Amino acid sequence: MSEEEEYPEDFNYIVRLMNTDLDGEKPTLYALRDVKGIGTRVAECIIRDAKVSSQIKIGLLGDDDVGKLNKAIKEFTENAPNWMVNRKRDPYSGEYKHLFGPDLDMALRDDLNRLKKISCYRGIRHESGHKVRGQRTRSNGRTGLTVGVHRKRMMAK
Repeated sequence: MSEEEEYPEDFNYIVRLMNTDLDGEKPTLYALRDVKGIGTRVAECIIRDAKVSSQIKIGLLGDDDVGKLNKAIKEFTENAPNWMVNRKRDPYSGEYKHLFGPDLDMALRDDLNRLKKISCYRGIRHESGHKVRGQRTRSNGRTGLTVGVHRKRMMAK
């Protein structure tokens, strides 16, 4: 059995960053990964830019440190190399940028709608609900169909 940890009175059990509620009991590195668009590598870069400890629980950070993290997240596109961002050569603006949270969801939805609108192969596959990236469809990805051979039907023929 594990005992409950004692936290100081000013401990934040929920920390709000980029429109996401983060668990205050997680270390900073792992808590940042809960924001959509931030993985382990991006979180390490953000923590290094903000000059915050990665092992301290995010709930123990003060308001100024949380503000530093928020600022580092917003400036990540400028500080990160082009190969590290998740939106390379944006089709609308041509810029390299890194999107987080709901912006990432909206960009993905816009990209899929654009593919469907121009009726390219990928757009057609997305519309029809088939596999898009060249996977097998003969034996996998069957939805709503009966799989296998029915012996009674075979005997009747």
